[in-house]
Amino acid sequence: MSKPFDVVVFGATGFTGRLVIEYLLQRVGPSGLDVRWAMAGRSAEKLAAVRDEVGAPADTPLLVCDSADPASVAQLMSRTRLVLTTVGPYQLYGSELVAACAQAGVDYVDLCGEPAWMRQMIDAHQATAQASGARIVFSCGFDSIPFDLGVWTLQQQFAQRFGAPATRVRGRVRKMKGTFSGGTAASLKATMVAAAKDPRVLDWLKSPFALTPGFEGARQPSGHKPMVDEVLGLWVAPFVMAPINTKNVHRSHLLMGHPWGADFVYDEMLITGPGERGEQIAKAVAADKSLASDDGPKPGEGPSRAEREAGHYDVLFIGQDASGLEVRLGVTGDRDPGYGSTSKMIAEAALCLQRDCASLAGGIWTPAAAMGQALVDRLQAHAGLRFASEGV
Repeated sequence: MSKPFDVVVFGATGFTGRLVIEYLLQRVGPSGLDVRWAMAGRSAEKLAAVRDEVGAPADTPLLVCDSADPASVAQLMSRTRLVLTTVGPYQLYGSELVAACAQAGVDYVDLCGEPAWMRQMIDAHQATAQASGARIVFSCGFDSIPFDLGVWTLQQQFAQRFGAPATRVRGRVRKMKGTFSGGTAASLKATMVAAAKDPRVLDWLKSPFALTPGFEGARQPSGHKPMVDEVLGLWVAPFVMAPINTKNVHRSHLLMGHPWGADFVYDEMLITGPGERGEQIAKAVAADKSLASDDGPKPGEGPSRAEREAGHYDVLFIGQDASGLEVRLGVTGDRDPGYGSTSKMIAEAALCLQRDCASLAGGIWTPAAAMGQALVDRLQAHAGLRFASEGV
């Protein structure tokens, strides 16, 4: 049965949801893609206000939906082919939505960086999504698209050049300007509360293979302490997003059938520089607990347009095999990671899933395993990301 909408943005009145709407307005409509989309949230009045504030057409469809109300969620499922949700923490506001999408065969993308909740959703709904045809893709923002697709792209290039994959990949953040989202901080706090109640949550947070049920691979670097990177000769520090990104990379590897080998090793760190100054910065980064404090942005808050446009990031991926063969790849983004770039990435992921992935089966996927090159191409053409070989 035909549905009236291809994409519904749930949480359209929130800070990030509003940015997604602004981006979609540039990409679809009279001069862009022919995509039927709607705005959804709990308040009709707030939806109308945001519609008018961002300059959306007066006839933009507005859908009232509360994820805690099964009837309104069921109504949403009957009207759209895909739900794009920016409403986190997902462990507090996403479970019913994922369950409904899995049951109804409706596609789903989010910005989740909550691995314990993701594991719970995989255990609960993977089989249902496979049966219904729902393609559920978590982590379609800064965590974890640049990293998940960065490793995937590097491995494609490594295999093309040398006929086999890299067995060891390092992700090294060279530059990053911009704030993490208030949702990221709220998710961390919600996860700590969940860990205090359920010991499995702490086990999943510690394990690099938390999202690969039934598979435990080779021992992975912990990434918890400052050190001198043996390849770069520079000091590196723990990277705050590594605990989610590394898990998503290993899940991608699982979903693709382990083409990089059962002994594949991957870690992520933040480059702080050479010498004593690099060491001092690395130790300061390792000691920084500000993300868990109450001083950062709150959900619904975020940087100004000028701050978002001044932001950027640059990540280096280094792939090697046992013989020392090496490929390097740089992934850059032209906006701040937590808001400006993230809002573009999740919008392109939704469009990619709807337009480019007709043969993709139902299940709970990662961006790389689900969309691969199709999403890389979209991000480079429209979302300000660049995937570029280095040192060739």
